[in-house]
This record gives sequence, structure tokens and C-alpha cells, in this order.
Amino acid sequence: MTHFTRAIVRPPGATYADGITSADLGAPDLPLALEQHQGYCAALEAAGLTLTHLPPEDAYPDSTFVEDTAVLTPALAIISHPGAPSRQGEIHTVRAALTGFYPRLAAIEPPGTLDGGDICEAGDHVFIGVTARTNPAGAAQLAALLQGEGFTTSLVDVRGSTALLHLKTGMSYLGDRTLVLVDELAERPEFAGYRIIRVPTAAAYAANCIRVNDAVILPAGYPALEAQIAALGLRLLPVPMSEYQKMDGGLSCLSLRF
Repeated sequence: MTHFTRAIVRPPGATYADGITSADLGAPDLPLALEQHQGYCAALEAAGLTLTHLPPEDAYPDSTFVEDTAVLTPALAIISHPGAPSRQGEIHTVRAALTGFYPRLAAIEPPGTLDGGDICEAGDHVFIGVTARTNPAGAAQLAALLQGEGFTTSLVDVRGSTALLHLKTGMSYLGDRTLVLVDELAERPEFAGYRIIRVPTAAAYAANCIRVNDAVILPAGYPALEAQIAALGLRLLPVPMSEYQKMDGGLSCLSLRF
């Protein structure tokens, strides 16, 4: 696994409730969302990361989901071209922040679109989701850039899914060739040869968890998954995520880790 030392985060702004969502869970409570964001940041710090806090951007209600704006490798930062037009302006402040850490930057160019939430790094292999947000042109551009950095890639087309906004809505990589997968993805041939922790549909939200050094940050309230991950010898850092689930957001969405 990559050893992470830093992360970029951004709290939700005053317009957070105006963001894009297909969830039917009610409007988010902004004060609670801010409290949960603080808890999330504390978990990242507990896993050993130093955080860069970007200010909220009220012009972009979804901008707390910073992961969608870039794909980070050890030596190259790739700025995305988000698939939702209302989110494309989010990349500018993130690009500026990354310039302070990365001497080399690249970008996904139109007609390609790409959201970072569709990209799952599994060691030196990267799964690239093709979704409503990441189109084949964007996926092909990213694959070429990653191959230039020494990664192998494969495409996972989930455009037929009604449950997966992003590929990582339904999967995570825990290291040691171990994937957390929702039922819908568990039998896909792209994941053959990996050890699979299968998450039933009723607990599907928990499939989006993140391995950060020796810890796994996961949504609170999923004891069965906690037990399976703990059995791998990994430290658990559960955090409440109710106000992000209401906006189709998961744990990985809330930070860029590098």
C-alpha cells in the first residue's frame, strides 16, 4: 500500500443542500454535516496525515467532495474534468493547492470527462470506472497517463447500474489484494483473483471505505464489516456519515490523499 502523509479537504459550504443528489433521505443538516466533517478530518489525522484545509466554496455546492477533482499518483497529479457541468469550476482551487505539492501536473481534456470517485487504485493496478460521470474518452486519457507512470489499468463499465453513481460507491481496496465489493460487483470478471469482502445490498453504503496507512476509515454503524476488516489486523476508525450519504457522498469523496 502507498504510505500517505497528506490530504486535502474542504468543508461543506452554506449552499451544500443545493448539491446534486439522487438519494431520497431528506435535506442535509449543515451544522451536523460540519460536525461530521470535523470527525472525518480527525480520523485522517489519527491515521497519520497532515491536512490542508481549503475554504468552502458556496458557488459549488458539491465542492466538499474534493476527490472528484483529481487523481493523484506518487509523482503526477492529474486534474479531472468532472462529468457534472455544475462541478467543473471546482478544479481551479484544487489545482492551485496541488501545485504546492506536485511539480508535475496533467489534466483530463474535453471531450473526456472524469470524476476521481470512479478511480480505485489497487497497488500498481488501477480500476477505472466508466459511469455517467466518467466517459470512455476520459477513461482512455487517464489510462494513458497512468500507464506512463508505471500503472496497469482496466476499465469497469457500470453504466447499466442504477445504484452506483461512481465505481467507488461500491468498492474499496484494502491492500494485500483485498477488495471490498457490493453484491452487484462481487462476481465481475475484472476482480477475479482478488480476495473479496462482500457487502450485502442492505449495507452497501459501507463499501466505500478508505485504507490509510495502518487504518481503515469506514462509515459508522456497520459492525459486520468492521469485524471482517478487523480480522485482517487493520485498525478501525469509524465515523458518522449520515449528512454525506444524503448527498450521494462517501468517505473517499471527502479528501485527496497523497
